[in-house]
Amino acid sequence: MSDALRLRCVFAFLMSLVMTLLMSAWVTWLNIGWQADFLPRWRHAFFAAWPVAFCAVMLFAPRVQLISRGIVAKLARPAPACPACAATSCSCAR
Repeated sequence: MSDALRLRCVFAFLMSLVMTLLMSAWVTWLNIGWQADFLPRWRHAFFAAWPVAFCAVMLFAPRVQLISRGIVAKLARPAPACPACAATSCSCAR
C-alpha cells in the first residue's frame, strides 16, 4: 500500500470516527434527550452510521479537497484593476 493511500485511509478512519461520534450523540440527544437508555441508543446510532461515514469520506474527500483548493486560490488572487483609474483598489464612482 502506498503512503498516499495509507494516509487517505487513516484520514477517512479518523474523520469518520470523530464526526460520527459527535453527530450521532447530538442527534440522539435531540431526539430523546438525556434518558436512561441514551448510551445504548447512541451506540446503536454510531455503529449504524460509521460505515456510511467512512465510505463517504473515502469517496468525497478528494473531490472536496480540490474544490477547497479552488476556492482558496480564487480568494487569494488580487482584485482586478479598476478599468477607470487602473488602481487595484479604488473608490471612484465607476
